[in-house]
Amino acid sequence: MPRIAAAFVFWLLIAWLFWLDREKEASTSRATWISFIWIGLAASRSAGQWIYLSAPVDAADVNMEGSPIDRTVYLVLLLAGIAVLIARSQRVKRIFFANSSILLFFAYAAVSLFWSDFPDIAFKRWFKAIGDLVMLCIVLTEDDPPFAVRQLLKRLAFVLIPLSVLLIKYFPEYGRTYGRWFGEVHYTGVTTNKNTLGAICMLFGLALIQRLFVLYRNRGQSGRKRMLLANAIVLGTILWLLSIASSMTSWSCFGMGLTVILALNIRAVAKRRRILHFLIPVMLTASASVLFLGVSPDTLTAMGRDPTLTTRTEMWPMLLSLCKNPIGGVGFGSYWLGSRLEQIWKVWEWKPNEAHNGYLEIYLSLGWIGMILLAIVLASGYRKAFVACRRNLDLGSVLLAYFVVGVAYNFSESAFFQFLHPVWIMTLLAMVAYASRLSPRRLAPLCDVRTEDAQTEAALGVLLDPLEAKA
Repeated sequence: MPRIAAAFVFWLLIAWLFWLDREKEASTSRATWISFIWIGLAASRSAGQWIYLSAPVDAADVNMEGSPIDRTVYLVLLLAGIAVLIARSQRVKRIFFANSSILLFFAYAAVSLFWSDFPDIAFKRWFKAIGDLVMLCIVLTEDDPPFAVRQLLKRLAFVLIPLSVLLIKYFPEYGRTYGRWFGEVHYTGVTTNKNTLGAICMLFGLALIQRLFVLYRNRGQSGRKRMLLANAIVLGTILWLLSIASSMTSWSCFGMGLTVILALNIRAVAKRRRILHFLIPVMLTASASVLFLGVSPDTLTAMGRDPTLTTRTEMWPMLLSLCKNPIGGVGFGSYWLGSRLEQIWKVWEWKPNEAHNGYLEIYLSLGWIGMILLAIVLASGYRKAFVACRRNLDLGSVLLAYFVVGVAYNFSESAFFQFLHPVWIMTLLAMVAYASRLSPRRLAPLCDVRTEDAQTEAALGVLLDPLEAKA
């Protein structure tokens, strides 16, 4: 099929998918399209790369200067998003007050700019990182937040997944890259590398699986069969893309997230969530033990990975030696710049631009203080993800899966507080969504959450936030 004809057919396919999954009884405001564009760019390519259909250039000056087009687009989107939140100030306050640990982390990151070698560049990156929170708040301050979140994920999946297939099949110069040393094919789709393609497939795949569970249970819902068809088509495409992307990190995280979703769709587990408080730590501990403690090295070999995680662990001692401030780090968003980056690239010819470990990345940028604050954010986020499950099991299942995926993904990739990173954005969503109105309006939950074991709730500290307590 000619390329132009293929592009036309794929856009028709996207329109058909949206038509199949239409819901007439609910809608979202136009402001949610601001979030869609921002997160869509984060999950694919930057604005400049889409305009010129190019991949990023591995050059130190590009890392420092950035793209004028990107700066303009992100600034316009961010200002528009802030304007929306100002008009919704009462709802925004609720979310901000309930997520003080995240705001504290951002505040410390801002303070660290004072000892950064590149404060101007670091400030721009901090500003973009704040933008991720702004875009999520737009969605979570809608009249029906669960529906708005579902619509956002659906729009992203229904657009980016078919376009990935289009670029891989008919525009290979844009949808594929080739290995630096052996020339092997890497499928990238709408993204710029196979790992990001695997990440978005993993994230959207988990959301679609939960959506299929919900549609299967609600057999009296209008248009259920056509919705099942649309979601099944996209999910099948996602599984195919995951298989050709060959991103082992995404596959393993997908397995963990799927385990959480399947468990919460079993009535016995949904009523007794203490099982998950055992299952989740076991999965995360097992993953960390295999990756870092040498437990069951055959597992890494079977997954196509070497014990050094493709020389990543060999690089870490050098990264640590270049961090001269173990207490406060080198400053938010400042490590991979200037002379440090040049020294690293002289040793490692594949030119890394991240530590490939989110925890190490936080230490390098923000030191032990940053690590302590990150631990507080994650501990609080774990509790909040369970609160979301208690209030809305259908959406909460996806959010809890996203939180688990976010923690595990950072074992071998860097995502924590990384601006415009799809895994971090969805992890952040899992931690802040509980503060919005998550009570289901149209779809009944899987079970009556009031039957949940009281001792588990007490152990978690699952209490309504101070604003609810006063209400």
